[in-house]
Amino acid sequence: MQHIEGFKEMMSTPQTITIIAHHNPDADSLGSSLALASYLKKKNHQVQVISPSNYPVFLDWMTNSDDVIIYWSKTHNLCQRLIQQADVVFCIDFSSYNRSHDLEPFIKEASGKVAIIDHHLEPNIKADYQLWNVKAAATAELVYDFIVMMGDKHLIDVRMGEYLYAGLVTDTSSFKHPSTTKKSHLITAELMDLGVETNRIQRLIYDNNSESKLKFLGYALREKLTVLRDFRTAYFTISVEEQERFNHQPGDTEGLVNYALSITGILFAVIIIEKPDVVKLSFRSVGEFAANEFARKHFSGGGHQNAAGGVSSLSMEKVQEKFLGLLPAYKDQLMRQKIW
Repeated sequence: MQHIEGFKEMMSTPQTITIIAHHNPDADSLGSSLALASYLKKKNHQVQVISPSNYPVFLDWMTNSDDVIIYWSKTHNLCQRLIQQADVVFCIDFSSYNRSHDLEPFIKEASGKVAIIDHHLEPNIKADYQLWNVKAAATAELVYDFIVMMGDKHLIDVRMGEYLYAGLVTDTSSFKHPSTTKKSHLITAELMDLGVETNRIQRLIYDNNSESKLKFLGYALREKLTVLRDFRTAYFTISVEEQERFNHQPGDTEGLVNYALSITGILFAVIIIEKPDVVKLSFRSVGEFAANEFARKHFSGGGHQNAAGGVSSLSMEKVQEKFLGLLPAYKDQLMRQKIW
């Protein structure tokens, strides 16, 4: 971490701290934020976690009602005050202003120090302290490192370990992604030694589905999956009407794109999701095909090499048309790459 000694000195006395997860927080962002909050509270700091939007229902087990403040119209002033008046603002699992969504102006106007803990490419947040490593499998891994750097590994308890494991297991897709390293497994072993029941956390995350979510999954696989063998690509399109039909909840489409990527011979997968005011895209790839470069170049996005996101103000139909129109330019690259 940059300026770690100065940071330790500042944190040696109680501070008022606000921790911010990214918009549409996943298990890594939320889990890392809550683990960090638990640690800082043990050090007698006054801590509050804020999320720019609600989190998936399957992560409800992580929080109590007052653990996380969700930003919306009724909490606007509270969130603004908590960020702008904090001694330290932590940005967790994001390092670009746009990932904080409506909280962006508050972060820019913060009077205190800003600290980043993140593993995504191309940070643009002006930070006083930064623990940033794109080779980390998950931000949870970096939060673990941060606590160790602060000399407080002994303060990690089972609950914190559950938060950290949730981040590790989801951001590595159960340790399948190439970003998984020996260190990822060693940290998991340390958490298991603490008493973290990894099978329990896996079930809470992956075996905790609503009936409507499973019916939506069946519908999407049967009716909405398109496979383009000539481009080794598969994709979904999900409209607003279809989300409403299946009582869509935050997180219900999470992981759907991975089903497309799991098809034999496919190395590029995309889900295109229509929202009331925008179209969002999620990209996954295998091997050397850079999903993040594709997202950045064509859909104002970015992320990791094999997992990225994008957005468009075009209509759903126009986004699909644009996406399909781009594939011929990538055909040679997609077809010549080895999958295994």
